[in-house]
Amino acid sequence: MSSRISGRGWAYFGAFLGGAVSIAANVAHSYVPPTPPEGAPPLPVDWTPEPGAVVGAIFWPVALFVAVEILARVAWPAGRRWSLLRFGGLLPVASVAAIVSYKHLSGLLAYYGEDGLTATIGPLAVDGLMVMATGALLATGRRADTIAATEAAPVPAAEVIEPASPPVPETAPVPVIEPASTPDPAPAPAPVPADDRARRAAARKAYRQSVTAGTPLSGAALGRQFAMSERWGRDRVNEVRAAADRAAARRTADTPAELPAAA
Repeated sequence: MSSRISGRGWAYFGAFLGGAVSIAANVAHSYVPPTPPEGAPPLPVDWTPEPGAVVGAIFWPVALFVAVEILARVAWPAGRRWSLLRFGGLLPVASVAAIVSYKHLSGLLAYYGEDGLTATIGPLAVDGLMVMATGALLATGRRADTIAATEAAPVPAAEVIEPASPPVPETAPVPVIEPASTPDPAPAPAPVPADDRARRAAARKAYRQSVTAGTPLSGAALGRQFAMSERWGRDRVNEVRAAADRAAARRTADTPAELPAAA
């Protein structure tokens, strides 16, 4: 199965298109000559905007795009404080960029002679496109992680083989020895990938190796090994087990039923 996510390319195209239109409108608006105050001399014929005004016009949409990429691509740790930091940091950047870009594009449309309604609602199309593209990037990013988990090689559950009991004389009583509980094996030190998708794939691989070795890791041990929470480790364990169950179901469905014996 292909891991390519349908619609993610369109999400990036929409983000780039909205950002390009916003940059172009902001730069073009910086070249609109301001109206001098009443009683002030008119602007010179060769008037041009200050370089800082042009650079500032480019900054707002670029800052918004960078903030969205940081939000979508960085492997943020789990926790309410980290979520507050992620979205609390994006909110002021997105709000300021949207307001500034709206005013610039609306003023540019009015300068070009568009009617009041067009100058008022026209910029909303660009802002709406950026909001939809941002949401699509976040949504398809989560779907990519889910598909990567289902594409992992299925590992059947290790069979537990009971050791054979030695022959005991009839006259001798057989002592009952309780098997000692095996604690969670200490996780082997390994470099933790910085990318969230690579970290999840490495965790699933580590769990499959522990199952093959006969000492499956618990969710807490797997989370500690990759510097994440116990819930994060349990999610990776459940992904591997779900993939193994699906593989077993497919093998059962592909096995032909035995024919009844002839009478």
